[in-house]
Amino acid sequence: MNSDLESGRFGEFGGRYVSEMLMPNLLELSEAWQSARNSKDFQAQLEQEFRNYIGRATPLTHAIRLSERCGGAQIYLKREDLCHTGAHKINNCVGQALLAKQMGKKRIIAETGAGQHGVATATVAAWLDMECIIFMGAEDIKRQAPNVQRMKLLGAKVRSVESGSATLKDAMNEALRDWVTHIRDTFYLIGSVCGPAPYPAMVRDFQSVIGTEARAQCLEATGRLPDLLVACVGGGSNAMGLFHPMLKDSSVRMTGVEAAGNGLASGQHAASLVCGEVGVLHGSKTYLLQDKDGQILETHSISAGLDYPGVGPEHSYLKDTHRVQYVGITDEEALHAFRVLCRSEEIIPALESSHALAQAMKDAADMQSDQVIVVNLSGRGDKDLDHYFRQTAGENQELQ
Repeated sequence: MNSDLESGRFGEFGGRYVSEMLMPNLLELSEAWQSARNSKDFQAQLEQEFRNYIGRATPLTHAIRLSERCGGAQIYLKREDLCHTGAHKINNCVGQALLAKQMGKKRIIAETGAGQHGVATATVAAWLDMECIIFMGAEDIKRQAPNVQRMKLLGAKVRSVESGSATLKDAMNEALRDWVTHIRDTFYLIGSVCGPAPYPAMVRDFQSVIGTEARAQCLEATGRLPDLLVACVGGGSNAMGLFHPMLKDSSVRMTGVEAAGNGLASGQHAASLVCGEVGVLHGSKTYLLQDKDGQILETHSISAGLDYPGVGPEHSYLKDTHRVQYVGITDEEALHAFRVLCRSEEIIPALESSHALAQAMKDAADMQSDQVIVVNLSGRGDKDLDHYFRQTAGENQELQ
């Protein structure tokens, strides 16, 4: 299941499909990351910042009332929503920012969809006293206004991207263009397991703390490994962080949940693995949504963080090797799961995480009461409240 770290390949997927101008940057980053992976000092500093700055380890919470409501399996929540800044994104941002500082970079750029990666990037840039530019689609700026305010408060400059569908794909396009023109002093802090090598494997490694903790915590809490792991998949970093440390545990099933939007048959979705084809996007060979001429299709999801036409290449490899099952959850199903968790466990989840919750609720009902599901609650829902109430017309809906 390991990639070829030199080429950045996962089977046929991954690689570096970029202009010659970016190759020196990527090779410099690869060398720095390989050195950091093997450095006891860097790893010790990373562990210390995970503990003292992010607040790790995050709890594994038994969702007792949710489990009772669903019937069947016991549902546990890996509480990444309790990390500093409110989501798993900070794990990767701390790791990459320390690497950027070590490399002598003065300026950090990043793309963001739901805004959580943007907030985490702005946070670590302020922490390390670095200039910070965040590229964000104009549509996502409307959907995620609270996170835009947080980024600006932290000192970041937010660049609105008007091109294309004005969402995450377009923000990443603009960030790559910026990187080409600011090669010497700029570090591109990619937020997911996407992009050219070494980003997919590097981001995965920084996020694998999630699954490493969850594995040990589940053994301690239940005396056994989980029967099923469930996580949402946009680019796929929170899912890869949960899955990767347990890929060799053959008894553990894994489900990645994509955004089915208005339904897979509608064409208005962001389900690259369920409905996509193999192609190249943002420097990597992977599954993506494209037309017969290879043009990238516009996507739709109620969740800005899942509104992306591609996916990390390791997820593509795990799909083709059948190690992980990938499914789609609609906007309506995610909104319902959002309400259920609020009422049953007093936790307001991100709309991204609500997709994983919706699938876990389905799966739990078909499993035995002594079986265990671990859901990665990848972020909190403060950022989504205005968007949620706009979508539901302010209704205080009763649960069915």
